[in-house]
Amino acid sequence: MSRVAAIDCGTNSIRLLVADVDPSTGELVELDRRMEIVRLGQGVDRTGRLAPEALERTFAACRQYAAVIEEHGARRVRFVATSASRDAENRDEFVRGVLEILGVEPEVISGDQEAEFSFTGATKELAGRDHLAKPYLVVDIGGGSTEFVVGDDHVRAARSVDIGCVRMTERHLVCDGVVTDPPVPAQIDAIRADIDAALDLAEESVPLTGAGTLVGLAGTVTTLASIALGLDAYDSEAIHHSRISFDRVQEITGRLLGSTHAERAAIGAMHPGRVDVITSGALILLAVMKRTGAREVVVSEHDILDGIGWSIA
Repeated sequence: MSRVAAIDCGTNSIRLLVADVDPSTGELVELDRRMEIVRLGQGVDRTGRLAPEALERTFAACRQYAAVIEEHGARRVRFVATSASRDAENRDEFVRGVLEILGVEPEVISGDQEAEFSFTGATKELAGRDHLAKPYLVVDIGGGSTEFVVGDDHVRAARSVDIGCVRMTERHLVCDGVVTDPPVPAQIDAIRADIDAALDLAEESVPLTGAGTLVGLAGTVTTLASIALGLDAYDSEAIHHSRISFDRVQEITGRLLGSTHAERAAIGAMHPGRVDVITSGALILLAVMKRTGAREVVVSEHDILDGIGWSIA
């Protein structure tokens, strides 16, 4: 067994996984998994730069993670940065800060690399589940981008497109620094138009129809699953491999579209950092299910973070 630490830094959150991995079998034994909402991508879509306060929130989380990694004695660390870091003019400042704190340089990976890690993390343990038909279409809805990957035992095709819950919220729902609550029809239509255009781009590379199983990843999907399951608090064991029907996703999305900030914040399993962006994320998932014709989505708690962990071994 090799003890590894994987860090995934996205547009909205930064997450850590410490695990023992057997490189001969691919078995991964989780020791510690945690997440902080840091909103690294705050304003990037508008300014093209990482905001100083967003960088400081991210560096504060990195300091916490450095202590956890040291406590567990993980000697092999891989730090992967995704959409917001790819887009930012001042990403060198981000790289220097992470290197100083963690002693490892963040890899600002491409959308295709992100897609491959997500697919590996989400599907590696699905192989023995005969009731889940192949090929899998894995959809990873992030803060700044969404990855589409289709494959069975290996990736057949992948595409990353620039729609995410933070990007859509900041682009269409923020007015004078305040999120419109609830959004008006024109704003919703604008988000849907961006999503449809992005799905057209994704479909140039990835067949979005014909997959046997739709697998959904990341905070938007797991939060919607917690709502669908009626959980009073977030429960990863209950959420992992749960199945949400199209009708349920449509119902929840409609409810969120008509809700205020206070009403969304009162949802028991809602992380405070997702209150403002969950509506945009729900619109993305609903549009994906409509485009693919999927009658349900299988929710996975294992995703790019697990793919990074396996890659280290």
